Amino acid sequence: MNEQDIQPAGPSVDELLAGLPGGAEADGQRCGTIAIVGRPNVGKSTLLNALVGQKISITSRKAQTTRHRITGIRTLGATQYVFVDTPGFQTKLIRGRTALNRNLNRTVTATLGDVDVVWFMVEAGRFGPDDAKVLALMPPDKPVFLVANKLDTVTRRTDVMPWLQEMQKRHLFAEYVPMSSTRPTDVERLFKIVEPYLPEQPWIYGEDELTDRSDKFMAAELIREKLFRLTGDELPYSATVVIDKYEEEGNLRRIAATIVVERDAHKGMVIGEGGELLKRIGSETRVELEKLTGSKVFLELWVKVRSGWADSEEHLRSYGYE
Repeated sequence: MNEQDIQPAGPSVDELLAGLPGGAEADGQRCGTIAIVGRPNVGKSTLLNALVGQKISITSRKAQTTRHRITGIRTLGATQYVFVDTPGFQTKLIRGRTALNRNLNRTVTATLGDVDVVWFMVEAGRFGPDDAKVLALMPPDKPVFLVANKLDTVTRRTDVMPWLQEMQKRHLFAEYVPMSSTRPTDVERLFKIVEPYLPEQPWIYGEDELTDRSDKFMAAELIREKLFRLTGDELPYSATVVIDKYEEEGNLRRIAATIVVERDAHKGMVIGEGGELLKRIGSETRVELEKLTGSKVFLELWVKVRSGWADSEEHLRSYGYE
């Protein structure tokens, strides 16, 4: 049996790998919401940042980095694209953190009911049990795209052909988009492919807006990103950040924040020997915040222990989890 004998109905695998052409010109304004969903660490936040053209969603190699529904906005021509980055769906409920995991999963499922289009994101050539659990959540009444990310890590593109054919059998996807979120041409192609699926209606946001999240929220997220990146695997993911003060004085931002951990040993990890690690977290965060706000930033950081906060609905609400 040759390759032509096993081609599925519809677009060929070569067309899928090359990318499908975009839609027609929009008549008047279009505006629609697109959810980016998938298991942890498939590159959702990296893609969102590339789509918006600015960092609005934090990234690290820790699986539970994104914890909130982050909205990114991009207006091109007559069309406004509203992207929603969601936490990676938690398929393994870890003892002592079930409230946090439930919260993250509620955010994912609630988002799926609110949007116009869903992008189901996986790594090209891979589909495991965790991916299958997320795929089972896809709403039957909305167009779902298969966004096969990290195509650049596949040694031979021909290796992706049988995988794509198998994915066509798993779900009736509206579009198949093999891509790499690090390639600008792939990112731009996504705009063209999704445009005809968005409703013709007025824009929700201003033309120059990039996110609906405040600078105060971004400050907490950037601190948490540096915390995870600089502590590596030593610090469990059940650490969070609370902004105690965010004051604007002309071109100066005065920010005080608390890093909340579950154990005294974790507090020591965050502070580091002689306080050096905490200073580095603060310094790297301040640099990014000054770039983001265009202002001078004075940042104070504290570390507190709150045992069991990740399994307490009350603590989650007080720390800003939806």
